[in-house]
Amino acid sequence: MWQKVLKIIKNKHLLSLVGNGVMSLLGMITTAIIYRYLDKAEAGKWVFFLSTLLLIDNIRSGFLTTAFIKFYAGSEQRRKIEIAGSTWAIGIGITGVLLLLNIPAIGLSDYVKDEGLLLFFHWFGVTYICTLPMFIASCVVQGELRFDRLLYLRICNQGLYISFIITLIVMRKLSLHTVLFSYMGAAAITSAFALVMRWTRFRTLFKFTRKGVAEIFNFGKYSVGTTLSSNMFGTSDAYIINFMLGPAALAIYNLGQSLMQLVEIPLRSFAASGMPVLSEAYNVDDRNWLIYTMKKYAGMLTVLLIPVVILAVIFADFAISLIGGGKYVHTEAANVFRLFMTFALLYPADRFFALSLDVIHRPQVNFYKVLIMLAANIIFDFAGVAVFKNVYGIAISTVFPVLIAVIVGYWYMNKYQKFSFWDTYVVGFNEAKLFVKNVSQGKSPFRS
Repeated sequence: MWQKVLKIIKNKHLLSLVGNGVMSLLGMITTAIIYRYLDKAEAGKWVFFLSTLLLIDNIRSGFLTTAFIKFYAGSEQRRKIEIAGSTWAIGIGITGVLLLLNIPAIGLSDYVKDEGLLLFFHWFGVTYICTLPMFIASCVVQGELRFDRLLYLRICNQGLYISFIITLIVMRKLSLHTVLFSYMGAAAITSAFALVMRWTRFRTLFKFTRKGVAEIFNFGKYSVGTTLSSNMFGTSDAYIINFMLGPAALAIYNLGQSLMQLVEIPLRSFAASGMPVLSEAYNVDDRNWLIYTMKKYAGMLTVLLIPVVILAVIFADFAISLIGGGKYVHTEAANVFRLFMTFALLYPADRFFALSLDVIHRPQVNFYKVLIMLAANIIFDFAGVAVFKNVYGIAISTVFPVLIAVIVGYWYMNKYQKFSFWDTYVVGFNEAKLFVKNVSQGKSPFRS
């Protein structure tokens, strides 16, 4: 019995799901604390700062994450050392450039009035240094399918961040700046932990090769565009709301959007554990296996999300009051959450079509697709604000880029191997039934 339990616990899908779940739960707790102890305007400024910080950080993560896992997973030891060292070389190079850019950016402070931007100009260089080893470690442990270690990293980082926030509240020192210092401090300590545990493969830095750097760079130049552009959706929303409707409106919108972790938890989990499987299918040239795996993940997640969406729509007001507190109960936040959850049924198809395009060496398709999506998002955002005069216009506009993503992704994957779009959900329904059956029989719901 204990061997069965241990096998279930060690399953890579379950560990990935638990890791994302723990991170999202701790993130929502942190969000709830910040929203309750900062006023709407201050909370909006912190959201604006984070949006800008994460957008720029996607230059680094976009270049390296997908490329690292693709070239590292399943490779021989010598090849792994080459890829890890080359990843470190590029990571240090990108971080160094960002640090140099921080110097003239500080000089712009006298001309900037927005407090969220001021915070970013002063501290983004130091923040990227603090997060670099932690970021590389997360790439390594995903490439090695060590989702237990990824879980430890996430608990360490988010747990420390929450602890610092609570300590500041007790000391009555919580402010926009002390929240920032808590964020950087937690990242720095987690990075130190990863280095001490040798999860970063830092020693491979001196084993990098020009060939390895070139391979990662040539793949990453497309994936960085995809990652950066896709994250521009949230950032463009944040900028348009911040400058057209104000930071308080941004806090309301972000609160409704932050509860989308209910969808992002399983999406990130299965994307992280599913990409190595898709890569393996491609590497052995088994197109049927690759397409079936893609349909299985996309379809099953969509089917399993349906009851979650129904419950979220019903209990949206309660969820908003639980996370944000009373001052957000009679705002647009609950309806923003309802809109996002309804559109979320398209997310699994979008995510796994995009992952599969990367795996079959079509990252440029994702890149151009995302540029079109971004343009559509910005156009519909401005139109939405003009029509509705509030955050509803922004929320409703998000459905159009997602529809574009699904259509383009299906079109190109269907050119790679013919399959029916509807069959994605048929396969998903059958996999979901198997999932539920395994749970009811006390078996592992996840197949390795």
